[in-house]
Parts: sequence; C-alpha cells; structure tokens
Amino acid sequence: MADRVHPAPPPLSSSPPHQPHDQRAATTAPSGAVPPPTDQRHPSFARPAAPPPGTYIVQVPKDQVLRVPPPDRARRYKKLSTRPARRRALRRACCCACAAVLLVLALAAAFVGAVYLVYRPRAPAFSVASLSIHGLNATSLALSSPLTTRLDAVVRADNGRNSKVGIEYRGGGEVAVSYDSGSARLAAGPWPAFRQPPRNATALAVFMTGNGVRLTEVQAARIAREQAAGAVPLQVEATVHVRLRFGGVLRTWTVDVRARCDVAVDRLDGDAVAVNRGCRVKVRPLWWWW
Repeated sequence: MADRVHPAPPPLSSSPPHQPHDQRAATTAPSGAVPPPTDQRHPSFARPAAPPPGTYIVQVPKDQVLRVPPPDRARRYKKLSTRPARRRALRRACCCACAAVLLVLALAAAFVGAVYLVYRPRAPAFSVASLSIHGLNATSLALSSPLTTRLDAVVRADNGRNSKVGIEYRGGGEVAVSYDSGSARLAAGPWPAFRQPPRNATALAVFMTGNGVRLTEVQAARIAREQAAGAVPLQVEATVHVRLRFGGVLRTWTVDVRARCDVAVDRLDGDAVAVNRGCRVKVRPLWWWW
C-alpha cells in the first residue's frame, strides 16, 4: 500500500515577490500623491502592546522554586524554623513535670491513707496524778518580794487507744504550771524522753522550778481565799516532741503535741491533792489530725 504524500507548502520569503516592470509601473502612485507613512524604526525598539487590564496568575514550575534561603537570610530562617520545635519541647517538658508531681502526690496520698486505715493512730491522753508544791505558803505570799518555787508533779501519759502504734517522746519538751489562766507562771521544767509501746500507760515524774515569781496583790489575796476554800485552780501546760512508730520500721517525723490540763489543789504547801478538771490535746502535723 503506497503512502500518501502531501505537497509541501512554499517557503516563506521576507522579500516581496518579484513583479514585472510593467506591473510595478502600474502600481506606482500617480504623480502628486503623498505616499503613506511608514515606520522606519528597528523592530527591537518598538514598544510592546499594553496587556488588557485584569488579574493574572503566574505559575512557576516546582523545579524552579528556590528552597534554600539566600545567605543574608539564612540565620533568620534558621531561628524562625527552630522556634516552634523549641516551644514544643518546652511545653512537653512542662507537661511531663506536672504529671510527675501529680503522680507523686497521688502515690503519697494513697500511702498515707493506707497507713491510716491500717493503724488508726490516736492522740495520747494526759492527766496530773499528784502535785507537790513548795515556796507558796501563806507567809511567802504575804511578802512583796520575788518568790522561789519548786513543784514536783507526777504526769500520766496514756497510749491505751492505740493498739498498733507506739509513741516515742523525744527530748526538748517543757512542762509549766501557771495561775490565773497563765498570766502568772509559777514553775517550769523539762519533759523526760522515753518510748511508750501500744496500749500502755506511763506515770513519769516532772521536776519544775521557778525563780523571781511575782504575784500581784489581787492575785495573792485571791489565792489566799481559794486556799481557805480548799480549791486553788492551776493550769499545767506541756509541749512535747513525739514520733509515731508503726511496727518496727515505719515511723513519722517529729511533731509537736501540746496538752493543757486544768487541775485544782487543796493546798499550796507540801503534797497536795490534785483534782483533774479536763485536759485538751492539740497536734499540728502535716497529715496526722485528731
């Protein structure tokens, strides 16, 4: 089968076609006519035509887009590109720290709650068993000079309410006896250190002394009347440092226990009969409340 061959178009020529002399003469403008103006400028200096007004979208191929910043902007580009990552790392670190703190607090609360439910710690009870007073007789009270007193007390510490918790009384505590709601301090002495097992009551001797004790005339007259009636009210205050012992290994930190007992004695010279009118115990630790 033969291929179909199309005739090639004639080549384009920039020069005008050749015309005979007689045709050129016919096309020549008549004498006296003005020839039409022609643009004699070079094509390269010709002003391009203005584009029509409107919005244009320029599309650049991806292979021609510059993905590396110029050298004068490289430092700023690096700073701006690493800022979001730095913020994310800081935010992640803060979240992890908060979560760790919350987890530790939750575990500590669970541990303290479990210990409390298992051992059920209770505050010890205190009472004044006996009280011996020296230096506050009627003759010394009548004098206006300072008094020197000495009080020997037997204080009973009861840990009977704790069946699984022992109490360790540490040194540094103090016991004081005062009159008139604590306004006149008569004597003070140290609290002895000892260990008390569960379900135990211990009676301990406390020796107190007072130097330069002064009573007003009103207080001295009142004490004389109350002694004649056989009931002189006194306040015994104790501040002791204790630790709780849960079993043989676990124990708490040192906490302050403050006890105040109101007692009434029949005399202020020699061995007196002490009548307890009630004791209040206050503890201010972090997690041990009564």
